[in-house]
Amino acid sequence: MENLLYGFSVALTPENLLFGLLGAFLGTLVGVLPGIGPVGSMALLLGLTYNLPPVTAIITFAGIYYGSMYGGSTTSILVNIPGESSSVVTAMDGYQMARKGRGGAALFIAAIGSFVAGTFGLIMLSLLAPQLAELALKFGPPEYFSIAVFGLIVLCQLNGQGLIKSMVMVAVGLMVGTIGLDIFTGQQRMTFGIGALEQGVDFVPVAMGLFGIAEVLEAAERKLLEHQEVIKVKFRELLPNRSELTRSAGPVARGSLLGFIVGLVPGPAAVISTFISYTLERKLSKTPEEFGKGAPEGVAGPESANNSAAVGAFVPVLSLGIPFAPPTALLLSAMMIHGITPGPLLVTEHPDVFWGVIASMYIGNVMLLALNLPMVSLFVQVLRVPLKFLMPSVLLLCVVGAFAINNSLADLVIMAVAGIAGYALRKLDFPPAPLVLALVIGPMLEDSFRQSLMMSRGDFSVFFASSMSKGLGLLAAAVLILPLLWGIVKKQKNNVFRHGER
Repeated sequence: MENLLYGFSVALTPENLLFGLLGAFLGTLVGVLPGIGPVGSMALLLGLTYNLPPVTAIITFAGIYYGSMYGGSTTSILVNIPGESSSVVTAMDGYQMARKGRGGAALFIAAIGSFVAGTFGLIMLSLLAPQLAELALKFGPPEYFSIAVFGLIVLCQLNGQGLIKSMVMVAVGLMVGTIGLDIFTGQQRMTFGIGALEQGVDFVPVAMGLFGIAEVLEAAERKLLEHQEVIKVKFRELLPNRSELTRSAGPVARGSLLGFIVGLVPGPAAVISTFISYTLERKLSKTPEEFGKGAPEGVAGPESANNSAAVGAFVPVLSLGIPFAPPTALLLSAMMIHGITPGPLLVTEHPDVFWGVIASMYIGNVMLLALNLPMVSLFVQVLRVPLKFLMPSVLLLCVVGAFAINNSLADLVIMAVAGIAGYALRKLDFPPAPLVLALVIGPMLEDSFRQSLMMSRGDFSVFFASSMSKGLGLLAAAVLILPLLWGIVKKQKNNVFRHGER
């Protein structure tokens, strides 16, 4: 509690308060735009934080992150177009409520659910992250290698776009991460004689290209939202009735707990938690036939799970320095740009950052509640901006942000190449998220692998020496093999069933 009070003293300074509000507002504004999502909005707006003090910059960036998570529900409910992937489930019942004239109630339930779940997640983050950081001080290179491998394998398995495609993307990300100078030998690797590549490929231009530029190219092709009907909502229509509030209370509580637990697992936790929550609420409901037709539980549960999972994802990145999801990978990059290394020592070396960011999220949660209800009409107006004006603005943000990192034209070339690659990956249905995460985790994975082998003089048994690395290795193998075995068993059962029918 003493540390948290210190965090509030940091977060409540006028500068940090102002930039926290700005981050939450911009995050919500960009999160409303369909297709860009939290990763795209964070990549686009990263350039705004370069000239700020480290603590202020991270608070601003954290505000952009959870603000964009809030913003996705607005378009799901009013336009039936999810602002980002974790709002897909919200659209199922949220839009149906809006069509029945209960759009305001749906927005209120989503905002209150997000606020309660976010606050619950922050309390758990305040309790768990420092304890996990203390435990992480006992970790060595083998343990960090095992955690990184486990995270990548779980991400591949849970990504939802096929194990093979996800593993191909991880392999590409790991290869791109090896470009530059070898930190052990000083030799150039995969630079092809290009001097600009000696420092390696920066994560931010790649993320901007894969998400921002690719979105611009795809939007130019399909002309999204030019003829979409936007349901209007008045401020006096926001309050739900007693029945809707009663039916939403249980799903909010369950979604908050479920989302935080799922947020600790590597992979697209926010997306997975919404589907699990929706399925759970449908099974527990006395009126499951109403789901998909405007059930308040179908909005309350997934939106709560979504925001709680987003906060839960902060635990591994702040305490271990390992991002388990692309948005937290961008947050880690923002910290490193400002000379702050996330991990076990963050609590002791930068308590102002650690506790200041957590405290700012408590404050930001209240700000977002105040922003999302009265100003919903303003955010929806963004959807009316023609794409011919909107997409060039996105492109300009990408160019300025990528160039501002190192003032290097090479970063612009990398971003352009990544943008074209991202567009092609979307067409081929390859997920870019595993590539992004592998690019961030790759250097740490390689360093811990080589350090482990140097410690053991080339003995690979070092990766199974401790109970932690052994357990994570077995878990990773189980996550990889068990679904394959289950698929084979299921296929054989189907064959036997068909044979029996004949």
